[in-house]
Amino acid sequence: MAYVTTHAKRIPEWKIKEVEELSELAKSHKVILIIDLMKTPTAQLQKLRRKIERKLGSALVMRVAKNTLFRIALERAGIDPKPLESYLTGVNMFVFTNLNPFEVAMAIDRVFTTAPAKPGDTAPTEIVLPAGNTGFKPGPIMSVFGKLKVPIRVQGGTIWIAKDTKVAKPGDAISPELASLLQKLGIEPIIVKLKIKAAYDSGVVIPGDQLILDLEAYRNDVMRAHLNALWLGVEIAYPEPEVLEVAIPLAVRRALAVAAEAGYVTPDNAEYVLRLAVNKALAVVAALGDKAKELGIEIEIAAAPVAAPAAEERKEEEEEEKKEEEKKEEVSEEQLAAGLESLFGF
Repeated sequence: MAYVTTHAKRIPEWKIKEVEELSELAKSHKVILIIDLMKTPTAQLQKLRRKIERKLGSALVMRVAKNTLFRIALERAGIDPKPLESYLTGVNMFVFTNLNPFEVAMAIDRVFTTAPAKPGDTAPTEIVLPAGNTGFKPGPIMSVFGKLKVPIRVQGGTIWIAKDTKVAKPGDAISPELASLLQKLGIEPIIVKLKIKAAYDSGVVIPGDQLILDLEAYRNDVMRAHLNALWLGVEIAYPEPEVLEVAIPLAVRRALAVAAEAGYVTPDNAEYVLRLAVNKALAVVAALGDKAKELGIEIEIAAAPVAAPAAEERKEEEEEEKKEEEKKEEVSEEQLAAGLESLFGF
């Protein structure tokens, strides 16, 4: 009789430890960000991590781990990995934090570093070769400068770029010659940033493209909403101090306008009503044109006085104001009413 024996596959100790650590991190942090590392060179990743650590300090923990181990760790932490399944492909870095996921995502998005260009890369920005000494000895490399239409001169036994020269605009494909020359000159035109796939926040999954907010647009939206709310409050005279500061003066102006249109006169609005009546009368005369003269309507407009010194001008104004005050005191309400009756015909 034959016996079949099976041997369980022994799990490496490092994997067990990795799962335990990831599980503890998932339990102790409510937010997890998944970052795509597929196109991030190792050297640039280390620079980016150092910059992020300097910026956010101990507020987050960054770990590069295998997706299978991360899934197991989530399950052990009591988190269902299925909502995150579509993001667990390729090479990922997992960021654990208790900060607001939008705050972390925007902080990470502002961090970048540079990398040398490779043939076929797309220029992210305008690439300019600065004028000055390249340090290169005259030789075959001069033909590369010629092909790229970069003006050069030989001075003191080395090649000098004669003036700042644009060799690529945003979106241009970088040629092998340009890539090689940029590396020789120590110019790194490629901008490297971390791409956030998604964030997990206490059971809610937020896609990466929704984590980067346009704060200026949001600020404008809030200001617009505030103004709309204030205007609505003014229109309904909502009893709030901030609203009433605008509503009361507006109501006064509207009341004056209604009184003026209706010819309703009080001691407070007489000047305003009379001024409006005079302006209307002038407008009618202007509209009649020559017909006004035929009807015997003439308006005398006082000629502008010759400019007087400031002191004399002010003195005249004060005298005029004094006379006006005296006239106002002499005119009774009954006289005003009688005058307006003849003007408006009521």
